[in-house]
Amino acid sequence: MAKTYKIAVIPGDGTGPEVTAEAVKVLKTAADKFKFKVDLTHFDFGGERYERTGETLPDSAVEELRKFDAILLGAIGHPEVAPGILEKGILLKARFELDQYINLRPVKLYPGVETPIKNKGPEDIDFVVVRENTGDAYTGTGGFTMKGTPHEVAVQTAVYTRHQVDRCLKYAFEYARKHGKKARGRGEKNTLALCGKTNVLTYIYDLWERAFHAMGKAQYPDIAREYYHVDATTMWFVKNPEWFDVIVTGNMFGDIITDLGAMIQGGMGIAAGGNINPEGVSMFEPIGGSAPKYTGKGVINPLAAICAAQMMLETLGEEKAAAAMEQAVMWATANKLKSLAAGKMGYSTSEVGDLVAAKVAE
Repeated sequence: MAKTYKIAVIPGDGTGPEVTAEAVKVLKTAADKFKFKVDLTHFDFGGERYERTGETLPDSAVEELRKFDAILLGAIGHPEVAPGILEKGILLKARFELDQYINLRPVKLYPGVETPIKNKGPEDIDFVVVRENTGDAYTGTGGFTMKGTPHEVAVQTAVYTRHQVDRCLKYAFEYARKHGKKARGRGEKNTLALCGKTNVLTYIYDLWERAFHAMGKAQYPDIAREYYHVDATTMWFVKNPEWFDVIVTGNMFGDIITDLGAMIQGGMGIAAGGNINPEGVSMFEPIGGSAPKYTGKGVINPLAAICAAQMMLETLGEEKAAAAMEQAVMWATANKLKSLAAGKMGYSTSEVGDLVAAKVAE
């Protein structure tokens, strides 16, 4: 009997519904091709619902989402809603309440996609960032005193527990063992690199570094370990992206370096990420925002959303289907699309989805 996956679909705001529709189109094609089923349930969480009801992500919705195998998200962000309300009320709430403690961000340059880095190609830009997703300064620990006065004090504290660090490191080591690339010019071992700031953040990244080496030495002697300061990491992303394989880092640094990674892989139109709970429900999304100025025009690039669905299938264990989806996207970027930019692809949003779906079906 064919396996059925229960998928919650949250199209969200702006162009989110448009790109999500194409991701679902390709997802259904892959399901038919590889003999499994997807049971999709759509939810209307986003700016329009908030404007109408004042709700972001109710507690009852979180409990309902726990019943699904995965969540496919389009985009969150509405021009009529103040920044932070939807991001905290939907994205961060889902990540924290569903304990999606890993943010997984592949940085991969596909053939035919332009990178702003001179003389670098797909063979040079192919690495993954494992970002811890529930701690750091994102926990909301802090506050104001004397707010609105000349003596106002604002405190926002970065917080990590050894438990949070260890479980993220374990995921990263396991990922490096399974997916790492030995042929990166530094011997026969797969490599995991810790990105931190041990020379200044001498408490948090001392914890990270000690835990990193203790776990690596005791449990993963087959994985080579490296360490980079975050500022050096940003420089080397641009100068020598071929140095990197699998990188693990904290929440804030991961947030920053993955956006740089998106740019060197060709922009937000191709970048996808997963918010992963290896023991629970994970959520997958395109990295770009809701792009409200393009809403309803049929010109937005859906490839990042399709790649998010591809990541979802890989995480669910449908690796052959996921590989076929990625190969179809690579075929489209190499042979069909003129550009990844909105309105410059040479195809409409739905036509790009049709191209990828047809390739998957072959």
